[in-house]
Amino acid sequence: MTDAGAVPNPDPPVGLATASDPVHVFPVRVYYEDTDAGGIVYYANYLKFAERARTELLRRTGRQQFDLLRERGIGFTVRSCRAEYLAPARLDDILEVRSAVTEVLGASMRMSQGIWRGGRLLCDLRLRIAVMNRDGRPTRIPIEIRRALQLCIVPSPSSDEEAADPGCGGAPPEPGAPQDCHTSAVDPSTDPN
Repeated sequence: MTDAGAVPNPDPPVGLATASDPVHVFPVRVYYEDTDAGGIVYYANYLKFAERARTELLRRTGRQQFDLLRERGIGFTVRSCRAEYLAPARLDDILEVRSAVTEVLGASMRMSQGIWRGGRLLCDLRLRIAVMNRDGRPTRIPIEIRRALQLCIVPSPSSDEEAADPGCGGAPPEPGAPQDCHTSAVDPSTDPN
């Protein structure tokens, strides 16, 4: 409650990201259900926190996932994710998920997400997000969303580990090379039509 007794609006303001405000910050409190028996956040729950933050970042473009699915038959899906767990979060901690778009392609984008407690990075995530139609085929990011996302690009220094991972934008495998779960999928950065 505020001093005047009014209930504050729980929804953050919706608006397009700008070059001066490219990093989206999403607050999260750690609840009992997020932890293991020792009161430490279970590793998979960091992915849930990051998913919520990406949904709110999309809202900043003026669109919601349900509307895109209903109106255009498209949805965002994680094509690849690399997570590095640096320190544990604990019961009742207040965290921030800081999300940044690092590259926008035709049918996919790359993102960086960090889960922070105060000034300490707890979990570092690097993702490639693809746009798929109802048939599960890659499709182009709608132009108005692409433009809004391009306004909030934060270039990410690429590491050797990321460059070696085809799911994170590295070189495709040599012809005849064994394929893994990253390289056997359709490359969503190419236009299917």
